[in-house]
Amino acid sequence: MPTATSPEPNVSELEIEQAIRSGIARYFDDCRARIPAFIDRHFHYPGAIATNRIALGWDMLRAPINLLWAPVYALASLVKLLASKRAGLKWLHDLASRVPAGFTTRVQQHISHLILVDLLNNGQEGPLLERYLVEALEAVYARHSCEPVDHQRFGRLIEPLIAETLSQYRVTRTASADITNSITCTVLGAFAFQKFTPGGIGLGVVLASMLAKTLAARDFILGETIGGWYYSVFPPEPSLATTASVMVAVMAALAAFAALSGVIFDPVQAAVGLHRRRLHKLLDHLQRDVSLSTQSSFRPKDQFVARVLDTFDMIRTGLL
Repeated sequence: MPTATSPEPNVSELEIEQAIRSGIARYFDDCRARIPAFIDRHFHYPGAIATNRIALGWDMLRAPINLLWAPVYALASLVKLLASKRAGLKWLHDLASRVPAGFTTRVQQHISHLILVDLLNNGQEGPLLERYLVEALEAVYARHSCEPVDHQRFGRLIEPLIAETLSQYRVTRTASADITNSITCTVLGAFAFQKFTPGGIGLGVVLASMLAKTLAARDFILGETIGGWYYSVFPPEPSLATTASVMVAVMAALAAFAALSGVIFDPVQAAVGLHRRRLHKLLDHLQRDVSLSTQSSFRPKDQFVARVLDTFDMIRTGLL
C-alpha cells in the first residue's frame, strides 16, 4: 500500500493507512458504479459501431498478424507464470516477459483510452485516483493542522500498474476475436456443410475437400454429372498445395472478419454480461495491486481458452 511521504509526528501511521485505504475503496466503488453506463455507451448499439469502425484501415493487416502470433504469446505467458514460482528460473521468467503481445490495433488503443479516460478518470484530466488519495490524506492532515501531503509519489506508483492492466485487457480483444472465429466456423460448418468445423483449420480442410471433388468431377472421363456421383462415393484426396492454399484463404478471410467482428459480438458480450464481468475483474485486480503495492495481477484467461479451441481444431483435423 502506498504511504505518505514525510508524515508529521502527530499523524499516526495507522491514520494514514486508513485514509489511503478509504480513498482507494471510494475511488474503485465509483469506478464500478460507472461500468453499466460505460458498457451502454461503447459496447451496445450504436456505440459499438463507433468503437469498432476504427478497425477499417491498417487494423485489417494487424489483426491477422496478431491472431497468428497469439499462440506464441499465450505460451510465453504460461512459461512466465510457471517460472515465477521457481527461484532458479528467473532468467526464463525475464525471457518470457520480453515476448511482445503483438501489434496494438487502433481498436485496442481506442478501447484502452476509453477505459482510462471514461471509466478510471470519469472524463477528467489527470489521474482521478490520485485525487481521491490526496483528499483522504488532506482530511487527516487537516485534523492535525499539518501541511498538505506531497502526493507526487502516488502517480509514480499507480501509472505503471494501470498501463500493465490495460495492456492485458488489450490481449483479451485478440483472444475474443479468435474465440469468435472458432464459433463462427463451427456454426458455418454445421449449417452450410453439415460438418463439425471447430476452427479455421477444420473449415479449410472441408472446403479443400469440396474443391478437390469439384475439380475432379469436372475432369471426369464420363462427364461432370457422373463424376459428381462417383466422387460422392469415392471422394478424392485434396493435394497438399490445394489444402494449404484454401487454409490460407480461409484464415485471411477470418482475420479480416475478426478485425470488424466487434460490431456484431461486442453487443452480444455486453448482453450476456461478459464485458461487465471482465471490467469488474480488471478493477478488482487493480484495486488489490494498488492497495498492496504489488505488480499487476490482472491475467484474463481468454487467451488460454482461445488456444484450447485452436488445439482442439488441430486435433480434430489430424494436424496434431
